[in-house]
Amino acid sequence: MSAHLLHIFSTFVAGGPQVRTAQLIGALGADFRHSIVAMDGREDARSLLPPEVDCHVLPAPERGGSLRTVRRIRRLLGEVQPDLVLTYNWGAIEALMAARLGGRHGTLHHEDGFRPDELGGFKKRRIWARRLVLRGRDVIVPSNTLFRIATELWQLDAQRVHWIPNSIRVENFQPADGNASRRERLGIPRDAIVIGSVGHLRGEKNPVRLIEAVADVECARALHVLMLGDGAERENVEAAVERLGLRSRVHLVGHRENPAEDYRTMDLFALSSDTEQMPIALLEAMASGLAVVSTDVGDVREILPAEQREFCCQLDAPSLARAISRLLESDHKKLGRANRARAAERFSFEGMVAAYRERLEAELAARA
Repeated sequence: MSAHLLHIFSTFVAGGPQVRTAQLIGALGADFRHSIVAMDGREDARSLLPPEVDCHVLPAPERGGSLRTVRRIRRLLGEVQPDLVLTYNWGAIEALMAARLGGRHGTLHHEDGFRPDELGGFKKRRIWARRLVLRGRDVIVPSNTLFRIATELWQLDAQRVHWIPNSIRVENFQPADGNASRRERLGIPRDAIVIGSVGHLRGEKNPVRLIEAVADVECARALHVLMLGDGAERENVEAAVERLGLRSRVHLVGHRENPAEDYRTMDLFALSSDTEQMPIALLEAMASGLAVVSTDVGDVREILPAEQREFCCQLDAPSLARAISRLLESDHKKLGRANRARAAERFSFEGMVAAYRERLEAELAARA
């Protein structure tokens, strides 16, 4: 019988770890069967799961205090009896504690980034908790930045911290060509310069920064923003658009399950985040042949080819505006071609799947 993997997330909405997991579930095929638990009960990303694979979303255990939640998760583990428990980020730390306390379940933990309340610095309680709970366990990280944090700050054994970069199917993204039909539907002129943004509208993504930056950019052609995603910051984005008089030039299209045609519509791609590690949207934009401007966060500078790195900037709107202006004056189509070539060379989906398969098989063999 195929091995049973239990994935436990703090939430199962369509963020980077959830999208990556859904893609991996499909690629790993019949060798594994899967169950998924979202601790907050949100299952929005269920639609991403491949129907041909044995995969089920289970009801979330009722939450109480930390100890009560741990006991309830232990009860769930006893009922489900997985071969391996996969936990994702700080929001699933209680599930990792439950699996460790039970002693009968192997674990594989993933760290993809940080919560908004740690942007100003790491909370000591979480540092000590990770040192304690993750000690002697295998951890997967997608970025070199996180590898350094895990080994230096959390003091984990470097041999048990595994760097597996996020990757995409480059062939699923066609080079940007203006996508005239999509522009017409959105009311964007064919000759406009379109700066794109893709991601949840959350505080740490700081989408307002991009709106404020664009308002300060002078461009001979009309400059439009195509922003994909939804979330708590949408109201603040809309308020900034009104305040800066950009209503006719900012297009908020919400969440798009398949954004490939939207990338084709863009001329440039922008990241305005306060924190990132290895954003999948960045890889998708590179695969679409788009030049990139970004705040200098996480592994973004290392992901981009050398000729793109001058367009990584400080975390403020004026710096982002200046970087956009410089990019507009550059040969951004040539930069976009270099980005696509690097995405194909360094971040192949097949390589990521092979690395995950190897890690899963090693964990299961160790348990056996």
